[in-house]
Amino acid sequence: MMPELPATSATAPAGVTHAGMVAVVGKPNAGKSTLLNRIVGQKLSITSPKPQSTRTRVVGIHSANGAQMILTDTPGLLEPRYALQKAMRRTALEVLHEADVILYLADASEGAPTPLLEAAAIERPPRAPVVTVLNKIDMIPPSRRDQLDISCPDARRISARTGEGVAQLIDEIASRLPESPFLFPEEEIGTQSLRFFVSELVRETALEQLDEEVPYSVACEVEEFREASRPVYIRAVIYVERESQKGILIGDGGARIRDMGRSARLKIEKLLDAPVYLDLWVKVLANWRRNARSLERFGFTLPQDDRA
Repeated sequence: MMPELPATSATAPAGVTHAGMVAVVGKPNAGKSTLLNRIVGQKLSITSPKPQSTRTRVVGIHSANGAQMILTDTPGLLEPRYALQKAMRRTALEVLHEADVILYLADASEGAPTPLLEAAAIERPPRAPVVTVLNKIDMIPPSRRDQLDISCPDARRISARTGEGVAQLIDEIASRLPESPFLFPEEEIGTQSLRFFVSELVRETALEQLDEEVPYSVACEVEEFREASRPVYIRAVIYVERESQKGILIGDGGARIRDMGRSARLKIEKLLDAPVYLDLWVKVLANWRRNARSLERFGFTLPQDDRA
């Protein structure tokens, strides 16, 4: 479900305003998180060259010129192989069907994208208008751009990394939003808790520093968050699926976990704009990605037919 909206709408600029939910969907590694961060103007969704870095919905809010868009970054559309991926797909499809506008993001370097219905493996078109967006346009030569003009004449071309074309895309999204008072205060840029963002930054660090299958087996849970203390005290636990993975994370004499802790702490300090003491632990939760009860513990919900 979407985050609960305030009981009363926020004060918006005088005159007619528009507001609505914008789903950012696409295959893994299309640049959805980078685009959300670019539009919001702050890093909310973690990014990584590794696919499937986004596991759940991340909501960012952009309010300007009488329009408020509540953008939702989603897990990549894929054919699920185990329980966690089934939960990720469920989240992506929920957001797809709840949206007022859908941004279907694709990697321009891969050529013309498959139709959204095929990519999402759904039978009926969603109710919301779909804007096809070819991202990473800065990575392809002019000749390839000319080919895309022919094969995808209606697609928007952007670079979420450099910002090329993003301002025009924002204007188009705003023009498609329903007339509505603002749903959140204008100064808000996100809806999730600081605990959520802290746990995501720790997981992003794992994606950066770990290889092969290990980072995909990582989950993070913030057990204690003393925001009023200085430095801010945070105790977080990194969960993995096997004892061998725990050894990899800890490293020789604890070197790896210390390096991860330092890197994650710097990111968290930037987010909080305050000094942080990050107390990082590693524990084993066997096969958590394939266990419905463990997934629920981390906030994931399986499709009804897959719940045990």
